[in-house]
Amino acid sequence: MEDLKNILAEEKNGVLFLTINRQDKMNALNFATLEELREIFDEVVDNKAIKAVILTGAGEKAFIAGADIKEISELNEVNARKFAEHGQEIFSMIENCHKPVIAVTNGYTLGGGCELAMACHIRIASANAKFGQPEVNLGIIPGYGGTQRLTILVGRGKANELMMTGDMIGAEEARELGLVNHVLPTKEDAMAKAQEIVEKIMSKAPLAIGMVVDCVNAAYLADENGFQTEANSFARCVKSGDYKEGTSAFLEKRKPVFKGE
Repeated sequence: MEDLKNILAEEKNGVLFLTINRQDKMNALNFATLEELREIFDEVVDNKAIKAVILTGAGEKAFIAGADIKEISELNEVNARKFAEHGQEIFSMIENCHKPVIAVTNGYTLGGGCELAMACHIRIASANAKFGQPEVNLGIIPGYGGTQRLTILVGRGKANELMMTGDMIGAEEARELGLVNHVLPTKEDAMAKAQEIVEKIMSKAPLAIGMVVDCVNAAYLADENGFQTEANSFARCVKSGDYKEGTSAFLEKRKPVFKGE
């Protein structure tokens, strides 16, 4: 992660803080930024020192205001399909990451920015956040998984309305719809809430956290039996040292010390 140009990355006490840093472009996602996200999450998966990720955007105006329109304007049918599949692949890496990924959204969270936030496990918004999938204004639709994740999060009717009209909604409405978990007055407050949640999650058994991710995601996969995934994952947990530590600590009335093994 030493050669990043569009994303700031800083690890503190096991938490990797990522900031999309294209403030002059409202943090718009371009090809280079997507590749940096891929590189980062490749390392997150393998780096045992990283226990969780908090993702935000630079400045107060935007989390990510969308994809890079100039790059989109140069697409044709063939490379447009590859463009969408490429973004979907990277966002799926985030969604399937066994370590918690929390998006702290501030200001405009639109298009690809909304899609990236939805790929994270938990979303926390500052009060000034605005969410939307306005792609129809450009004659296109969301391509990084937005049509699927928005429908899962807010339901078919509201997803149709938001994507067909291109309308934006505020943070409180997003919370009421289930698009975000929490709304805080400022970005600073939202970051503090994210850290609070991450610290709580990091005190739990890492293998079990990863299994939660797998099982929750399985609930939305048409070709997967989520109940069987749950049973298989439960069995994998019971094989682990964390299971032995957790149950022993409970019976001995002490705090468990999980090792992720």
